[in-house]
Amino acid sequence: MNPKYPISVCIITFNEESRIRDCLESVKWVDEIIVVDSLSTDKTVDICKEYTDRVYQRPWHGNIDQKNYVISLAKNEWILCLDADERLSPELIEEIKKALSNPGDVIGFFFSRRSSYLGRWICHGDWYPDYQLRLFKKGHGQWQGTNPHGRVYVNGKTRYMKHDIYHLNYKNFSHQLRTMDNYSNIFADVMIERGKGFSLSQLIFRPLYKFIKVYFLKLGFLDGFQGFTLAISNAFYIFVKYVKLWERLQDNNKKDANH
Repeated sequence: MNPKYPISVCIITFNEESRIRDCLESVKWVDEIIVVDSLSTDKTVDICKEYTDRVYQRPWHGNIDQKNYVISLAKNEWILCLDADERLSPELIEEIKKALSNPGDVIGFFFSRRSSYLGRWICHGDWYPDYQLRLFKKGHGQWQGTNPHGRVYVNGKTRYMKHDIYHLNYKNFSHQLRTMDNYSNIFADVMIERGKGFSLSQLIFRPLYKFIKVYFLKLGFLDGFQGFTLAISNAFYIFVKYVKLWERLQDNNKKDANH
């Protein structure tokens, strides 16, 4: 029997029965898998319990808070964070094992993330290499940023790995549209909480710049139909975010006028 590697894999889930098994299969060689589930109503928890007895259920407090909570439960020196729609490539697994056999003074490792979109692996634009810091020493890293997104930040030396995390984020275009709707709501709420205003120039120029950057400057056109669709949808997502911010501000102004 091969020895387990002293790594704590930390995963958060919510209704991921269709994707979580492949994620767990890719990390079953580690010593500890910790899953914090946000009260799933499907078979996610049952599937996770096939791979680990460290499955916890906790109400959703936002992406960053949930991920910092799960890493607080880790017992090993090294922590590897994955989302349920991610899995390690076989080449990356071997690279991780080799790197941790002699990490030196490195306390964090960046991975390139290769995403599948509408049946094609995306190799350009904003989506690749899309470096993510996901492997780090316990006590030296923390999730930070703005919900619904976030990144791990560490206080020390980092290194970039050569191989990929595979990312299967959207099941189809409808799923992408639902996600954009959800994330844009969160963005608008966060901006209101921070007292941010709205400007027409942001609504006009930020989506336009996003399309030019993704499709032309970062060579998204080389990804064919999928690359064009991704560039358009990324630009539209920014447009939707600022329309919703404007909408929230209008609603607040009406409430204030009625008081």
